[in-house]
Amino acid sequence: MEAHAFTVRHARVPVLPAGSAPTRVLHVSDLHLVPTQADKIAFVRDLATLEPDVVVDTGDNMAHRDALAPLVDALEPLLARPGAFVMGSNDYFAPKAKAWSRYLRRDPRTADGTALARAIDGATGRTTERLPADELARLMREAGWKDLTNRRDAIVTDGVHLDLVGVDDPHLDRDEFPARAPLPRGALRVGVAHAPYLRVLERMRDDGASLVLAGHTHGGQLALPFYGALVTNCDLDRSRAKGLHGWPGPRPDAPGGEDSIWLHVSAGLGTSPFAPLRFACRPEATLLELVAAEG
Repeated sequence: MEAHAFTVRHARVPVLPAGSAPTRVLHVSDLHLVPTQADKIAFVRDLATLEPDVVVDTGDNMAHRDALAPLVDALEPLLARPGAFVMGSNDYFAPKAKAWSRYLRRDPRTADGTALARAIDGATGRTTERLPADELARLMREAGWKDLTNRRDAIVTDGVHLDLVGVDDPHLDRDEFPARAPLPRGALRVGVAHAPYLRVLERMRDDGASLVLAGHTHGGQLALPFYGALVTNCDLDRSRAKGLHGWPGPRPDAPGGEDSIWLHVSAGLGTSPFAPLRFACRPEATLLELVAAEG
């Protein structure tokens, strides 16, 4: 069953300053964990054998009110490494059964990007059942991971300075971009968000980010061969539903891509427990090798 065919993707990102040592960033997202998913827990625990220098978690970790303890068990080997995180909607609210047709529709947003309804009801797929996001954030912070919920922080590893800026989940309109800050000399600014809405990507590019990490899309979850994702559940185009791309134009290392940044969107490791299917879109984590840019 494809929803359990977990895999590790690899991508090389020429984005570091000249002379920098390569840095391995493990990007995990959208676990949507329920306590019975022993195979997913084992897969996530085993990711530590990749020996990443940094782990970035872009949210939607839980999908059940009792998922916190098994989630911490899954993440425990990774929490021993430097890391950073933001939350997604399914860290705050438990999922709810809804019509399958919703997975084939555009995100229900108005033209200016705000939600059509802020009420927590069936139309948004959320319920009043809250998940222990605060407790999860506390445990991650206590392990040493950087909380990027509408704030800035930094990780320095092997002389590589990652200057981080993050926002709370744009899908819930919780994003409040932090005040501007100068980029330290020789540092790489990395933007982190759960959902890659264009307004957030624009702010991060304008803020000096050279790389943005996000999740949320599930890679479309249902894709067609030679066509790709049917939807992204946000206003990002389907061609960037998963993987490493230049944004808003070509790759930054390609002709004409000078004004673009790198964007990596994880297809994630899970699904809603009420729609546990994937097609032509395996669940994934990605090991990004950041290397010095040519020239």
